[in-house]
Amino acid sequence: MIRKATENDLQSILEIYNEAILHTTAVYDYKPYSFDNRKQWFREKEEAELPVIVLEDDGEVVGFATYGPFRSRPAYKYTVEHSVYIKRSHSGNGRGKTLLKEIITVAEQNGYKMMVAGIDAANEGSIKLHQKLGFEHVGTVKYAAYKFGRWLDLAFYQLELPGPDEPIEE
Repeated sequence: MIRKATENDLQSILEIYNEAILHTTAVYDYKPYSFDNRKQWFREKEEAELPVIVLEDDGEVVGFATYGPFRSRPAYKYTVEHSVYIKRSHSGNGRGKTLLKEIITVAEQNGYKMMVAGIDAANEGSIKLHQKLGFEHVGTVKYAAYKFGRWLDLAFYQLELPGPDEPIEE
């Protein structure tokens, strides 16, 4: 079941995100986040009317997805960058695809024109998933980060969405 996240989901979201920080290159960060940090993050998402959705499996939150501004300048307002995270013990069963498809749908419904994914270039599973759903590789930033004793390349993929009927410059 996919649904809108609530504050009651924050502990699960925190655990999933911190697992990614500590054990993967999906997040270019070194230290786990605190519960207070995720609570503030969630409030900021709510205030900005940005989605946070969760995927439940037998009542347990096993993944989440969200998006936010690609860049802060106003002309970028029709482009979002998304994130999808699945609990490691529940990955590989199509859950990531389910969440990604849903967050794409939400972005379409909200009138966005472009969805961007920044993916560690060595993350073949995520890259293949994005390609299956129509994302195109648009460039790679070499040596963008350093984690786990090695340099990491950040690959950018994008998916064109319908966009607004009448975009404005405001």
